[in-house]
Order: sequence, then structure tokens, then C-alpha cells
Amino acid sequence: MELNISFLTGLGCGICIGISLYAFRKYFGIVSSSGKAVKALVSNSEYKLVLVVRTDLNMGKGKIAAQCSHAAVGAFEKALKKDPEGLKTWQMTGQAKVALKTDSVEEIKQIQDNAKKMGLITSLIRDAGRTQIAPNSVTVLGIGPAPKDIIDKVTGHLKLL
Repeated sequence: MELNISFLTGLGCGICIGISLYAFRKYFGIVSSSGKAVKALVSNSEYKLVLVVRTDLNMGKGKIAAQCSHAAVGAFEKALKKDPEGLKTWQMTGQAKVALKTDSVEEIKQIQDNAKKMGLITSLIRDAGRTQIAPNSVTVLGIGPAPKDIIDKVTGHLKLL
């Protein structure tokens, strides 16, 4: 009988320690994530998502809004897979979005190449051609979300839309 009581006491202590360790790890995992978010808030690296819009296509305001939405959603989906921590930082720091303009497909493709070389997420949008512009026309390039200072190295020369 004594052996059974010792066994049950040991088993009970083991379960309590296991549950405590699990809760401790979960708690500090949450604290660790919160700590990263606070660090991002305090750091000088603000995050943003940039939308580079082609103005040479003469798209209407609604068309530009729709194409920018496609680029933002595409960039968000890629960030979920490729940079979830950066995405969280962007989400927790205001989700800044900036629309810039370019007047050629060549420049938008060069910007995309430069962004990719810098390791930035890109989302190039081509229109289906059902309304205002020719099918398969490149309309908008989404870049980020990523630290502002890195994106500015690629898009800093562009003007606001």
C-alpha cells in the first residue's frame, strides 16, 4: 500500500510540475512576443507598405483604389508566409500605407527588381482588362510591409500620388 501511495504522490507531483512548466513556457512565449512588439514600437524602424502606381495609364480614381487594394492584399498574404514577425510589427504600429507614382512600366519593374534584391516583399498587379485599360497591364507594385528606411532606399526618389 505504501508503494502505491508513493507512486501516486510522485505521479501527482509530476503532473503538477508538467502543467506548471507548460504554463510557464506559454506565459513567457506571450511575454516574448509582446517584448518584440514593444521593441518595434520603441525602435527607430517604422514599418510601412508602399504602393507604386503607374500614372501613364490614366486610370480613374476608383480604378487606382481597386488596383492598390489588390497590391495591398497581395503583399499582406505574402508577408503572412515570408515575414510574419514584420507583418505583426507593421500591424501593431499603425499599418502605414503610402501611395507613390511612376510614369512607366520600365521603372516599376526596375523598382521591383531592386526591392527583391533588398529582400523586400513585392506584389506586382496586372489588370484583367475588363474596364479601363488593356489586359495584362502592370498597374501597381506593392512593397512591404518592411522597415521604412529599407523601403526608402528603393522608393525614396518617387513622389506622392
